Amino acid sequence: MSVTAVVGANWGDEGKGKVTDRFAAEADVVVRFQGGNNAGHTIINEHGKFSLNLLPSGVFHSHIVNVIGPGVALNAPALLAELDALRAAGLPEPQLKVSERAQLVLPLHALLDNLEEDRLGAGGFGSTRKGIAPFYADKYAKLGLQAGDLADRARVQERIEASLAGKNVLLSHLYGREPLDAAALTEELMASAERLLPLLCDTTELLHEALRRGASVLVEGQLGALRDPDHGIYPYSTSSSTLAGFAAVGAGVPPYEIRRIAAVTKAYSSCVGTGPFVTELAGGEAEELRRRGGSAGEYGVVTGRPRRVGWFDAVATRYGCMVQGATEVVLTNLDVLGYLDEIPVCTGYRIGGGVTNRFPLNRELDAAEPVLEVLPGWRSDVSGARSFGELPEAARRYVLRLQELIGTPIRWISVGPHRDQMFEVFPL
Repeated sequence: MSVTAVVGANWGDEGKGKVTDRFAAEADVVVRFQGGNNAGHTIINEHGKFSLNLLPSGVFHSHIVNVIGPGVALNAPALLAELDALRAAGLPEPQLKVSERAQLVLPLHALLDNLEEDRLGAGGFGSTRKGIAPFYADKYAKLGLQAGDLADRARVQERIEASLAGKNVLLSHLYGREPLDAAALTEELMASAERLLPLLCDTTELLHEALRRGASVLVEGQLGALRDPDHGIYPYSTSSSTLAGFAAVGAGVPPYEIRRIAAVTKAYSSCVGTGPFVTELAGGEAEELRRRGGSAGEYGVVTGRPRRVGWFDAVATRYGCMVQGATEVVLTNLDVLGYLDEIPVCTGYRIGGGVTNRFPLNRELDAAEPVLEVLPGWRSDVSGARSFGELPEAARRYVLRLQELIGTPIRWISVGPHRDQMFEVFPL
């Protein structure tokens, strides 16, 4: 068997949670390979409705080994709280393995995130304030702390002291705050060690061994292609690579094993956070789409903030599928559009008097206007459809037109939040 990657084609919030939950049922191992608890997956199943921020989506299947890879920003108290929430819901203990090389998000990272976002004010980047950017800054400045270090208290305090040398100067002189104490931070961090340490192992070796046995591995990403720091809408990006190609690094699997890449996109566009969003709607038109979207409206899983919404952006989605290396597309939330007589789709950007279908840098995106093609709506509830043929003709034509515009085959369609409301589409 090989590795399947489930990733986002857009700004995140594409509905990956449901997709990973559905695909996970056929996997032996599910791996989270990047990001932290700054975004979440909403999953609805027979046990209820759950928001997972760090736990892999295979935790609802008792046969699956769930792995948190070395590329994840690991907030230990947040992870343990998620496990406690599953127990409180009466679910069996999941099989969970955490990379001993995963680095730890510390309380000081969240503090710095909040202080900087407050300082920037209206010029901020829309941070979720979970400490992710300061965490990755420390990681690449070689000031990070690996989860496996928790077995050595003296080493933990030594690493925190090294990190605080510069940060306390920053806290005092830029933010006007009292310096932090390394011993107190060590004590706070070690409170999670007793429960976390038994979960740690060499997950890279675990995954290579699983692949040698012929196991099926699913790797799941957080956010989407347009939030990637190299290929996305920088600086309104996240701080780790959101691309399937990074799964080889962040999960610890051989690159040649990633043979199936499912890019998820909604049948319209949604976005949490700041940055250019060419098809964004406003006013009553936006509020109506926001109210009908998602599993309970278009609101962020972690922040609760109203998502920005707009029409399907074929320029952005084609680009997202390209940089993800998508072999197939999962189209979610098709049912949401059933209230419309006509459905606009963005086929190009008007910039400086010309029209392009290339996804440009932010300096051009900021001034871009959408070129819209209007398609007929189907004015009906499609949530009961379980095959492509059961969709109204206008809905089928809509899907076919999106596939033509993005240049990647749409192989799955979701028409609701439940597992059985997602069906496979054979070659169109």
